[in-house]
Amino acid sequence: MVNKPRLSKLEFKLMEVLWTRGIVSIREIQEGLPGKSPLSISAIQTLLYRLEAKKAVRRSRKQGKAILFEAAITRLAAQSQLIDEFLDMFGGLIQPVIVRLVETEKLGAADLAEIEKLVREAEKKKKQK
Repeated sequence: MVNKPRLSKLEFKLMEVLWTRGIVSIREIQEGLPGKSPLSISAIQTLLYRLEAKKAVRRSRKQGKAILFEAAITRLAAQSQLIDEFLDMFGGLIQPVIVRLVETEKLGAADLAEIEKLVREAEKKKKQK
């Protein structure tokens, strides 16, 4: 398994802008962040440099004086890392997570149908081995 970078909640917000908009400047990231009081340019720059050190972001090119950045990892890779860490807190057991999702009604009929489909596909693959 390739070592995926661990992202903070704030870093995830920056990555969401990159995943959505593609190659962007720091100012464009600032404009793309949700909320009424966005981060300062220098705060975003610091976070981008941290993400760059984690190999989650890379410099794409320069446009005038602005450096343009792009995501170096996919949304799926970042989400997978986060989910794996989360499940590790439960000893790898997913049942408590599923039960909580059902109890809080955060797991809808479409979600359950998708889970059932994935389980059937996994069982089919198992039988083929």
